[in-house]
Amino acid sequence: MLTLDSDTTRALLPFDTLIPALREAFIRGCEVPQRHSHAIGAPGQAAGTGTGTVLLMPAWQAGAYLGVKTVTIFPGNTQAGLPGLYSTYLLHDARTGRPLAMIDGNEITSRRTAAASALAASYLSRPQASSMLVIGAGRVASLLPYAYRAVRPVARVAVWDIDARQAAALAARLCADGFDARVAASVQEGCAGADIVSSATLATAPLVRRAFLGPGTHLDLIGGFTPEMREADDACFGGTSVFVDTGEAILKAGDLLHPIGQGVLRAADIRATLAELCRQAHAGRAGESEITVFKAVGTALEDLAAAVMAYEGFEDPRGTAPRAISLAK
Repeated sequence: MLTLDSDTTRALLPFDTLIPALREAFIRGCEVPQRHSHAIGAPGQAAGTGTGTVLLMPAWQAGAYLGVKTVTIFPGNTQAGLPGLYSTYLLHDARTGRPLAMIDGNEITSRRTAAASALAASYLSRPQASSMLVIGAGRVASLLPYAYRAVRPVARVAVWDIDARQAAALAARLCADGFDARVAASVQEGCAGADIVSSATLATAPLVRRAFLGPGTHLDLIGGFTPEMREADDACFGGTSVFVDTGEAILKAGDLLHPIGQGVLRAADIRATLAELCRQAHAGRAGESEITVFKAVGTALEDLAAAVMAYEGFEDPRGTAPRAISLAK
């Protein structure tokens, strides 16, 4: 079984090819059962009040590939200087079940998340969008400007994080890579003049408020994935054009469940899923002044597409590559 470490996986998933690969995967589709989510408690802690979460995310295409990602999320890790998320990915031959590869799940998750965000923005942000605010400075947030630069002429980036030192470190890295980057004094200040506002945090209280958003802004919410997590206030979903990555977002995302519960948003108001955008069943942004909102909780389809791309793209030092399985059309 092939093993791809983080450096190798990262090199095999450049955004300029990963984003089109995700688009093709959404057009083609695959089998994606609802993820399993389980709370992990500390010793002596009541059941269901866990300090962490484990996710199991399978996906497959009959006659081709089968993959399963395991994810652990422990928000308290940041206090110990550790990432809040770890994951692994196992890729199998769906015809026989034979294991093909173990792939670094952290790189799969972070890069496909940023790539899906940029893919959505290719339909929902203004074509001339050149400035963005990144909320968060973790693994996924740090990749967003690079992913967006593959679909929009993003040059100016403001970064805000609850830890100002992490925000400063990310801004410095972005400057070194050719962006005009700075630290935002606040979320409100960073939103001013931003064509795109992208939030990738584990927040449980709104960070973005509708009052912060100017006409034509694209708001991208990709951090929260449970009913308790929220990155935007209810008003962000009233009178705006709301899109989701998959229908599962309506069942899992606090950012949607709360405004729906308050009557600000109806499930029927959601314009389209990312698959519908990719299949051109919906045109996406309709006007220059329209405020678009994209809410994502992630899907195993993206993981499978990224894992297959990494597996099929690998060549060992002897110049040999894995034998690709022809995908059913």
